[in-house]
Amino acid sequence: MSGAMNRTYRIAVIDDESESLASICRALKKVGYDISSFEDGVAALQSLEAFQDIDLVVTDLKMPRVDGIDLLRKVREVNREAGFLIVTGHGTVETAVEALKAGADDYILKPLDLFELRDRVHQILEKRQPGNELRFLRRQMAAGRGTSPIIGKSPAIQRLLEQIATVAPTRSTVLLLGESGTGKDLAAQTIHANSPRSQENFLPLNCAALSPSLLESELFGHEKGSFTGALERRLGKLELADRGTLFLDEIGEMPLDMQVKLLRFLETREIMRVGGTSTVTLDVRLIAATNRELARAVEQQKFRMDLYYRLKVVTLIMPPLRERTEDIPLLVWHFLASFAEEHQRPALEVAPEAMQALVQYSWPGNVRELRNLIENLVIFSKQPSLHLSDLPPEVREAPPTGGAEGPPPPRLFEDLNMSAIEKQAIVQALEKTGGNRLKAAQMLGIGLRTLQTKLKDYGMTER
Repeated sequence: MSGAMNRTYRIAVIDDESESLASICRALKKVGYDISSFEDGVAALQSLEAFQDIDLVVTDLKMPRVDGIDLLRKVREVNREAGFLIVTGHGTVETAVEALKAGADDYILKPLDLFELRDRVHQILEKRQPGNELRFLRRQMAAGRGTSPIIGKSPAIQRLLEQIATVAPTRSTVLLLGESGTGKDLAAQTIHANSPRSQENFLPLNCAALSPSLLESELFGHEKGSFTGALERRLGKLELADRGTLFLDEIGEMPLDMQVKLLRFLETREIMRVGGTSTVTLDVRLIAATNRELARAVEQQKFRMDLYYRLKVVTLIMPPLRERTEDIPLLVWHFLASFAEEHQRPALEVAPEAMQALVQYSWPGNVRELRNLIENLVIFSKQPSLHLSDLPPEVREAPPTGGAEGPPPPRLFEDLNMSAIEKQAIVQALEKTGGNRLKAAQMLGIGLRTLQTKLKDYGMTER
């Protein structure tokens, strides 16, 4: 048993009969499922938050105080995508219909045939695979175990990661829009890394970096002797990305005649190398990016309308850094640690007034500008801390991004080290949610189990 993402499914088993509970758990563990067991419906409801990460619930129907149907309705409040298999010794039509009407996927009669049980479980998981895989990708990204290099806990970034998690498992063409430096290349890598194509090539090509003739050869390849200097056959990026992903950056700069050829590929999935006489069929996922307003370029007849609509099957907007200022301290600490290691420099602290200035600056170059500045500061710093005086004039003298009448900058963390930041973020999230760990985990963008582990590590379980 394995899903499309080659991972272990999580199953919760609830039964008030201890022998039946043990038997079901053994049968499912034997074929590789990750099992959580509960001795009755009451015990399950006491751990209801844990059900947000469950892919399938196998529950006895008739249990004291909380029966299987009541449990189903409660679990659906925290996890609408989990499958439900009802186990019953009361195999009447009325019982089955009641369970199915309540939202169960199937039911199975006692005494159990364990082989049939496994078959039913497998069928439900297969049916619900798209929702299960989507939730798995979200868990990976939120818990930091996925392949997302995108850093941030702001609502804008969390929405983006949700969208990426939705589109990544599909075959759809994706158009990434956003200002220069917002991380469109990282978003493209994240989509590829969390897709079924992740083990194949991810190839980037900057459409503005090459002349039209070189761009055609680079994209489609060429045959030996097709032009002066073509001493041998060369495969293009499209052919090299077969079964993988091709990322076309700055697609808005592609010449019109090349746009025609790219459109033909998107319609036929076939290419012909420069100087070639036969076509090659390819399976390539295309991700394109631009900082231009393509709709306006279409109006100005600088970009083909038919290609524009082919590319914008799924459009993701990369938020500028000035619209997610709460992410700036996290990015600063990430870049400080990364460049200190890369350049073998001592780790730096950041004085509060310096961090305040970094948050208030508007960052016209977005994350790329912040990254370059932090690298420069790491290389040239001669003190253990960065102070306001170390920042360039445009940063330290900049007015708040909201303007004189705008909202105040977000409250900064008081203790500027990673552990303190993390603990304070957890405390603030729990305060805002009235101590609800599930909602706090969602606010922080991490899984419930990750939050519980961190609470234990920091000795905050009682708190």
